[in-house]
Amino acid sequence: MPENAAPAAHGAPEAHGAPESRGAYEPTELTVPTRGRPRASYDRELVHSILDEAYVCHLGFVRDGRPVVLPTLYGRVGERLYVHGSTGSRPPRMAGGGAGADTGLPVCLTVTHVDGLVLARSAFHHSVNYRSVVVHGTARQVTDREEKLAALDALVDHVVPGRSADSRPANAKELAATAVLRLDLAEVSAKVRTGGVNEEPEDLGLPHWAGVIPMTTRYGAAQPDRELDPSIALPGYLAAL
Repeated sequence: MPENAAPAAHGAPEAHGAPESRGAYEPTELTVPTRGRPRASYDRELVHSILDEAYVCHLGFVRDGRPVVLPTLYGRVGERLYVHGSTGSRPPRMAGGGAGADTGLPVCLTVTHVDGLVLARSAFHHSVNYRSVVVHGTARQVTDREEKLAALDALVDHVVPGRSADSRPANAKELAATAVLRLDLAEVSAKVRTGGVNEEPEDLGLPHWAGVIPMTTRYGAAQPDRELDPSIALPGYLAAL
């Protein structure tokens, strides 16, 4: 999968918090798991790598007293995550104004990679190898125009690095219809499972196959749009995928 890239067409939003890829996040009551604590990590570099390798996050919040979870694209710039949506949707209106505002939407954002199927002799010990990140915080709507433009570039470049510079930027009408939410990386934890089967000693002799089936994500061959001018060659940054 591609690594995340900085926005290209506009100045990047100011990085927030501790320098990138240094140190660890401070554990909090929300980020310390009740089970599987040895698998939890607060390493900043690990968290960033898991976030940068995924494409879709799940954004959870409470609406009208009911929990809601929405899958959405996102982008990371330093110690901030950005997600976008329609200005008419509920999350942006609930999130309110920009930096310094006393409004905001409490959220929980998660990202997960499945790296392998762990098949045990017993049904109880089946599992998966995975890498995940959970972010707790308050999402706020981005109102500064330059930060919004840079955040949208970051969202595009998160999917394919370099793409924002090779596509038409949003026009005034599109910007007016699009809301961007900012979530600072502060209360953050990663959780990882690797390795093989954990089995009960008395089950080792059972006549069932056991082991790990690795899983990876691969790119297929590029499929040009049928209206694409034949003279437009596949860009190098796409051929590299």
